[in-house]
Amino acid sequence: MTNKPPERTSTVPRLVVTQDNQFWFDAAREGRLVIQRCTNCAELRHPPAPACAACHSFDWDAVDAGGDATLHSYTVVHHPPDPAFEYPLAIGLADLPEGIRILADIAGLSHDRLVIGMPLRITLVRHGNGEILPQLQPVEGHRS
Repeated sequence: MTNKPPERTSTVPRLVVTQDNQFWFDAAREGRLVIQRCTNCAELRHPPAPACAACHSFDWDAVDAGGDATLHSYTVVHHPPDPAFEYPLAIGLADLPEGIRILADIAGLSHDRLVIGMPLRITLVRHGNGEILPQLQPVEGHRS
C-alpha cells in the first residue's frame, strides 16, 4: 500500500456543449479561437447563439480571431477555492479588436499589476475538467 495524497477534484461543473456552441469547442481543441458571424449582416457575436441579435437570421459561419485583447474590466476571486485554479484568481473581461468581448481567467501577472486598458494575449489552455478554454496573459515586454 502506498501513501498517495488524495486526488484533488474540481467542483467546477462540466461545460454544457450544445449544437449552438459545439463549433467553438471543436476549434478550441484545434488551438483556434473563433468568433461566430452572421452571414446575413456580418454581425459578430460571442458567446455563440442560435440567431443573430441584429437581424434575427439563423445563418452563420465562424471567423478566426487574432488573439489580441485589451483589458476592459476585472475582478479578483478569493472564495470559494477550487483545486482547478490558483488563488487569488483574476478574471478579466477583455475587448478584442474584432469587436467582441471575452471573459477568461488571467494568468502570468499578479492581480495587483492589472491595469484597465492594458494589452493582453489570449491563449487556449486546458482547465479543470479537461476543457480547452481561453486564458488572458500579459503581452511580452509590457510593463504596468
